[in-house]
Amino acid sequence: MTVLVTGGTGFIGRRLCAHLADAGRTVRVLTRDPARAAGRSLAHDAELRATPRAGDAAGWRDAVAGCDAIVNLAGESVAAGRWTDARKRAIVASRVETTRALVAGCRALAQPPPVLVSASAIGYYGPHGDEEISEPSPPGHDFLSRVCVDWEAEAVAAEGLGMRVARMRIGVVLGRGGGALARMVTPFKLYAGGPVGSGRQWVSWIHLDDVVGLLAFALARDDVRGPMNATAPDPRTMRDLASAIGAALGRPSWAPVPAFALRLALGEMAEMLLQGQRVVPRAALGAGYAFLYPKLEDALREALAGA
Repeated sequence: MTVLVTGGTGFIGRRLCAHLADAGRTVRVLTRDPARAAGRSLAHDAELRATPRAGDAAGWRDAVAGCDAIVNLAGESVAAGRWTDARKRAIVASRVETTRALVAGCRALAQPPPVLVSASAIGYYGPHGDEEISEPSPPGHDFLSRVCVDWEAEAVAAEGLGMRVARMRIGVVLGRGGGALARMVTPFKLYAGGPVGSGRQWVSWIHLDDVVGLLAFALARDDVRGPMNATAPDPRTMRDLASAIGAALGRPSWAPVPAFALRLALGEMAEMLLQGQRVVPRAALGAGYAFLYPKLEDALREALAGA
């Protein structure tokens, strides 16, 4: 089985490629810089190809040809800097336009791959209070919500080709070597860690191994389709998360980051951290997925071991 992975050199993609290779899958990775990617921690025998330009129909057709499944993880980091107009355009293009081009490549084949597992994010739901959110909940109206709605719509277009499409709405990923946790721990190591904003907002987190597990689960199970929240069944408040990080590192959690300071530093992007969502993985649990790290403390203990 050959699996095409877009975004395969990212935090989630690297771990997924290794997992698929260990399971005996042939992995084909699309990357903007194959020479640079060759030196990164990917599956040692992964096939690296340059990502075609969005308008290169023949390039996308050739990239997809011969594959049995696709995992679409491509996307600029939303947390890499202020959301300037240029950054917003890059965020949209790297998700919406890339997914559109990927599906167009499938459409150009007489026999497209039977399954597409496409990343999305819990940003789909927009900011919420204390109510539980599951897959049938409606989308929000902010920038990230609109991006996720358009992103998913491009993936859903593959259903018209007879492909099974699963849409993974990924939460805050906790794991070694990158992601949100790498940025969170530095203040704690300096004895200056604490919750962001009020601390009462919900954080819907998931361990990196469970993101990879859910992606592999969606590839393997013919009955998995539609939206699936890739979040642990134990959402916590920001205050709980900060306390748990401090406990795992043996550091106090006493220095909150005021909302006004975060807005001053990050602009519009700050709202992503200040307004939470209490998302539950109802579809994953209903399909029988068994979480490796269902509890926050266990997830942090593994992710921060040796930190």
